[in-house]
Amino acid sequence: MGNRVAREDYEWVYTDQPHADRRKDILAKYPEIKTLMGPDTRLKWIVCMMVIIQFLAFYLVKDLDWKWVLFWTYAFGSCINHSMTLAIHEISHNTAFGNNRAMWNRWFAMFANLPIGLPYSASFKRYHLDHHRYLGGDGIDVDIPTDFEGWFFCTRFRKFVWIILQPLFYAIRPLCINPKPITGLELANVAVQLSFNVALYWLCGAKPVVYMMAGSLLGMGLHPISGHFIAEHYMFLKGHETYSYYGSLNLLTFNVGYHNEHHDFPSIPGRRLPMVKKIASEFYDDLPHYTSWVKVLFDFIMDDQLSPYSRVKRRLKGDVKQE
Repeated sequence: MGNRVAREDYEWVYTDQPHADRRKDILAKYPEIKTLMGPDTRLKWIVCMMVIIQFLAFYLVKDLDWKWVLFWTYAFGSCINHSMTLAIHEISHNTAFGNNRAMWNRWFAMFANLPIGLPYSASFKRYHLDHHRYLGGDGIDVDIPTDFEGWFFCTRFRKFVWIILQPLFYAIRPLCINPKPITGLELANVAVQLSFNVALYWLCGAKPVVYMMAGSLLGMGLHPISGHFIAEHYMFLKGHETYSYYGSLNLLTFNVGYHNEHHDFPSIPGRRLPMVKKIASEFYDDLPHYTSWVKVLFDFIMDDQLSPYSRVKRRLKGDVKQE
């Protein structure tokens, strides 16, 4: 468990990200894919159902023994809360109400944020769109680990700890790489979430609050669904910076596994991404992909060639317009 990773720096490239060119080629051959763009009318109802399920879970766990609170936190709450973060990812692309009702999407994302306990939906929107526009951009894309992460988490055991601490690093990384002024929506997100957390504690006690907060932290740490954090952009094969996953956990994650398809067409809701792959199959079938996020996590930890440094990075040229 003490072998050091061979990498000592990112994979620096001097080419543009591949998604814009592939999108152009696909639309030239299959213009009907444009009909898949636009809001997903089912999304808001699915999100409302998931929020209600968690509200019911808060009520059910309030009288359980602590051992059962912790069991259901990991076995159930962590899955739902991680899925809710990916619902917020969907909403950040305006797929709940469409581009013409952008603010409806912002406020709905705050509603989806409630069972997660940590106010992040407003900030996520700002940084995630930069991730799409400037994939791997030095000083812009906060999905890229910091130099400290690449330097320190360089053994199998340290990579294991790093995966457990993923929520921490996703929270502090923007402050280190690309801090932005706080907006009114972010303040509103914090106010709404803290008010909800206090009300939950006042009405139901500490156990539902622990179930909620710990579920979010555990669900985004050492958890099968968290394999998508590594699977999406870590360079398991040289020359490939985005990877798709075609396994069953897509059913719980709004098809976030269709990640090449998502970066090619970020305005297409997750529910329709399998249709993109089906229509333009020759563009995707030969790309490397995964069928198990658990195996992704295991391989990342055990492979001494892989580390937080295993990311494609590029220095941006020209004007950079951030959210």
